[in-house]
Amino acid sequence: MSTPPPADVRLESVRKSYGDVVAVDGVELDIPAGEFFTMLGPSGSGKTTTLRLIAGFELPDEGRVLLQGGDVTREPPYARDVNTVFQDYALFPHMTIADNVAYGLRVKGIGKAERQERVEEMLERMRLPTVGDRKPSQLSGGQRQRVALARALVNRPKVLLLDEPLGALDLKLRQEMQLFLKSLQQDLGITFIYVTHDQDEALTMSDRLAVFDNGHIEQIGTPAEVYEHPASAFVAGFVGVSNLIERDGRRFAVRPEKILMAEPGTASVNGAHTERGHIRDVVYAGMVTRYLVDLDRGGELQVVRQNLETSSSEALDARGRAVQLEWSPEHMLEIETNGGQKEGAE
Repeated sequence: MSTPPPADVRLESVRKSYGDVVAVDGVELDIPAGEFFTMLGPSGSGKTTTLRLIAGFELPDEGRVLLQGGDVTREPPYARDVNTVFQDYALFPHMTIADNVAYGLRVKGIGKAERQERVEEMLERMRLPTVGDRKPSQLSGGQRQRVALARALVNRPKVLLLDEPLGALDLKLRQEMQLFLKSLQQDLGITFIYVTHDQDEALTMSDRLAVFDNGHIEQIGTPAEVYEHPASAFVAGFVGVSNLIERDGRRFAVRPEKILMAEPGTASVNGAHTERGHIRDVVYAGMVTRYLVDLDRGGELQVVRQNLETSSSEALDARGRAVQLEWSPEHMLEIETNGGQKEGAE
């Protein structure tokens, strides 16, 4: 059998501290070539520092960083076959778009004719074929983000690092750019490593994702694996919304969309778990309505229902109504605490 190629990016027990604060604590990662890999977590979880360690903007206190099997732990950023796209675009305001995109090629000593050809090709790929003579201030936020992508990709890196690149865009444009980025990555076939705190973004775009908390990776898996089978209470609560339920000294998570809501006394499916309660609050959100239900036995559960035939007035009129909640046993996901440490820690 042939030996599989080394991972495009490998982190071995990487640790990084700033004074007394441990930003990254023993992170292990293997990211194969051609994967769209997302590092997801709240502010301060270690995801951005991990990206900067891969880029070479930071050096680890311990551990190793390998790119395509080569140890680059102490190599400067320019010696690593990666490029980074930032949230603030980092375009040169005094240069034209074409000169911005060509900048890295000029630094590398690429000839003028080849530079021009590659810049035109990349702007065409970014759906910006006519903006080469403009300045960044003349473009929209979404266009500037695509120029930043073009400038990074024109150098043909093995790995593209993206540090919350869509954070400055409005919701509609951000959603459009998510689809564009995923399509672009599939077309190019290179490794994308993406940092975000947005759970929906991570679930939408990723082949796999790592959920970070307090400098640790809580879980790595496909979006479906992480959402359907969270490894800890932290993951269950951070990736989407989960109801946490205590039973017989064990802890379970139930997703709000898995809970059926009916009139009290409705016959339940054999084996299903049922609870009774009253709707305390209702949030109508267009496509769905979120209900907060106070249980008769104490505690509360959140329920989400699609508004297939429900108007806003009908949804909001449900406040105070008695209801019966029901869910299947397979939708109760047992959550483990790790070795008596805080919930979600490793």
